[in-house]
Amino acid sequence: MSAATTNISIRMDADLKMQADKLFSELGMNISTAFNVFVRQALREGRIPFEISLNQPNQETVAAMLESERIAKDPSVKGYTDLDEFFADMEK
Repeated sequence: MSAATTNISIRMDADLKMQADKLFSELGMNISTAFNVFVRQALREGRIPFEISLNQPNQETVAAMLESERIAKDPSVKGYTDLDEFFADMEK
């Protein structure tokens, strides 16, 4: 491996950088070392080494959430405040 290095410049929100500096310092490294760790791991795995997602529910989950809201608002649906009563009704 070549010993030559090169500089890169990354624009980042100042508060985000401050938080990253603090975290990486606690881990015993600076942001440059942390970035190198990230790049080496990405190359080793041949991908970004963590999952990236929009963290949005899929259509089935959205449908279930909407159904639960509808059921919660439906006055004809029996609600329970007593767990024993709920289990007794489930056994019927």
